[in-house]
Amino acid sequence: MAKTKKILIVEDDEDIQMIEEAYLQAAGFQTETVADGTQVKSKLAKTVFDLILLDLMLPGKSGYDVCKEIREEVDIPILMVTARTESLDKIRGLGLGADDYIAKPFDPAELVARVHANLRQYERLTSKSASHNKREPEEIHIQDLTIQVNSWKVYKKGKEIKLPHREFELLKFLAMNPNQVFSKEQLFEKIWGYDYVGDSATVMVHINRIREKIEDDSKNPKILETVWGAGYRLNQ
Repeated sequence: MAKTKKILIVEDDEDIQMIEEAYLQAAGFQTETVADGTQVKSKLAKTVFDLILLDLMLPGKSGYDVCKEIREEVDIPILMVTARTESLDKIRGLGLGADDYIAKPFDPAELVARVHANLRQYERLTSKSASHNKREPEEIHIQDLTIQVNSWKVYKKGKEIKLPHREFELLKFLAMNPNQVFSKEQLFEKIWGYDYVGDSATVMVHINRIREKIEDDSKNPKILETVWGAGYRLNQ
């Protein structure tokens, strides 16, 4: 019997919180809620959640700050819920470690669909990484990087760097296909999948996050290169 997924709802608007809870519970999820950004970290220390539904405009601590604070500690999907629709706000949230976003006012059915999509994708990536694949090498060496495929670890000059699941899968895919150029659309299809509700611009944000961790100078990347008008290439 499958374990019931548990969702943490971080939302200070009581009406929206009630709608999110009602629809997610009707879809078979367990939910817990907090209304203040300062309460999230302690909540996560006490309970294991499968996904975080995170409002950006919160009292105490903004959703941006919450996302940045917990991203390295908790590797589960973070779905931002925001009244802001500008692209820069979305990119900022994704750049801090969120996996997806949905703008208010939202269709509750779409919200549930986004939650399902993020959980399915996370499970697909983690189960694929956990399973042994004879076609995959145990280690990949790219310049001063060592990627340990089965243990999901990455080292730069012998020092471990932390990559959440999608960043790791994206880096691993490029490392297994070095010196090849892939478009944003190709990478989105490969890592996020056909059934994922999202935007291929998400790839750019994840590429930038990876660069900040693996490059000596992320503004002048030598490992993960942009091929203008074509896509991205990992140089061996």
